[in-house]
Amino acid sequence: MSVLHVTDLCKAYGGVQAVFKVNFSLDAGEILALIGPNGAGKTTCFNLLNGQIAADSGSAEFEGRSLIGLKPRQIWRLGVGRTFQITATFASMSVRENVQTALLNFHGKLNSLVTLAGRLYQDEAMELLTRVGIAAQAERPCGVLAYGDLKRVELAIALANRPRLLLMDEPTAGMAPPERVALMQLTAELAQASNIAVLFTEHDMDVVFAHAHRILVLNHGTLIAEGKPAEVRANQRVQEVYLGSGSVYGA
Repeated sequence: MSVLHVTDLCKAYGGVQAVFKVNFSLDAGEILALIGPNGAGKTTCFNLLNGQIAADSGSAEFEGRSLIGLKPRQIWRLGVGRTFQITATFASMSVRENVQTALLNFHGKLNSLVTLAGRLYQDEAMELLTRVGIAAQAERPCGVLAYGDLKRVELAIALANRPRLLLMDEPTAGMAPPERVALMQLTAELAQASNIAVLFTEHDMDVVFAHAHRILVLNHGTLIAEGKPAEVRANQRVQEVYLGSGSVYGA
């Protein structure tokens, strides 16, 4: 079943067409990679879907409801989670408290942050931390964590609103190769177990080809290829404009 349906999505900055007539759909439980060279429009596309910037034209529907014109917090409440290239946690707060804060927001109790944060939704926070494999660090301040662990905290926070769609902008950026593999394997397991649709951008092609069910390729804001990893790997245009060497990446 299609969770996300994007049609003719466009965004320009002056004379630069950052995203131009992008079309794709994403099913529940599917992991879809959005790749392309620097400046291809990947992050712009994410920001359009997440309501951080306004589309010039086109549509994006999540479970039949338009995302265009909604604010990020409204989109989050619909069941769309998001992680970012650079992690953003409260450094002085514990891992558990960071997740509890997201849960307070989800349950409409953010006004209780100061007085009740230490007591509300502890079990739910610990369950999420267990799911992402970081429960043992629950009481440590986020400011002392290794970067790979911070990425897991961010994933737990993204899961706090029980998303049916998860947007992950370069989820493995800054991580060591073994950490990249572990995080994406965890993401794949979560997507399958909870039937979450995942759209992610990534520069590490090993990660992309190992974990994506399908791949979209952007170049100068335009979608130039779409298909299963093997199909994209063999696509001559992709080799020329993105993979760069004239030979199939990783073959």
